[in-house]
Amino acid sequence: MTVFRPARPNGAALLIAPGGGYIRVVIDKEGFEVGHRLAAAGITCFVLRYRLPAEGWDQAADAPLQDAQRAMRLIRAGAARFGVDPKRVAAMGFSAGGHVAASLATRHQARVYAPVDAADALEARPDLSALMYPVIDMARPFAHPGSREALLGRPPAPGSEAAYSPHLHIDRSTPPTFLVHAWNDTSVPAENSLNYLAALRAAKVAAEAHIFEEGGHGFGLGLARGKPAAAWPELFLSWAARRDFLTGRPA
Repeated sequence: MTVFRPARPNGAALLIAPGGGYIRVVIDKEGFEVGHRLAAAGITCFVLRYRLPAEGWDQAADAPLQDAQRAMRLIRAGAARFGVDPKRVAAMGFSAGGHVAASLATRHQARVYAPVDAADALEARPDLSALMYPVIDMARPFAHPGSREALLGRPPAPGSEAAYSPHLHIDRSTPPTFLVHAWNDTSVPAENSLNYLAALRAAKVAAEAHIFEEGGHGFGLGLARGKPAAAWPELFLSWAARRDFLTGRPA
């Protein structure tokens, strides 16, 4: 993880999982740029360079989730050192990193690795979840083909599409969620966010979603300039403030 410390920290922490189709980690525009931007709002940001399934790891499809769970626990274990509140740790993911964050939100209790140290006794559940044009569904017709193949192989093993489609695993323990997508996203259809939103509603989990007419895919911060999707950071911060994430005090 790369840590972005605010000049004036407010105690909130955010784990950021960049995208990259599970074949790379787009650490700059969906990692460091976002870390700088949200640290300016007082949030201590942790950009995660998670392992990729094709790198030859055991339990390859779970390697990114293993890293996300471990990262959440390490943030909480180091809360005093980082100056953050262990009860205000959120996760944000972009594209395939959105799948990492959604998997963390829905499988935070899954034992996907053997404990390493005392940190692994801590909670991996994010207090809030933010999913930016996320890869969610691993089944056709809404799956992103590249992410699906990189994560599950070709063809996927029987049952793996459902097992790795986070919207099918939402329950009451899933954290409140902020969703962003562009209607004209031709890489990861907006139905990925819409189906996740519908499942949150069915489980009575609090959520807010912004489906922009324009933005395409992978807009991050820089590519969103001049488009409606450029509003997402302020919308996220406003939502997070209403959830008491930025202050920890009742409104």
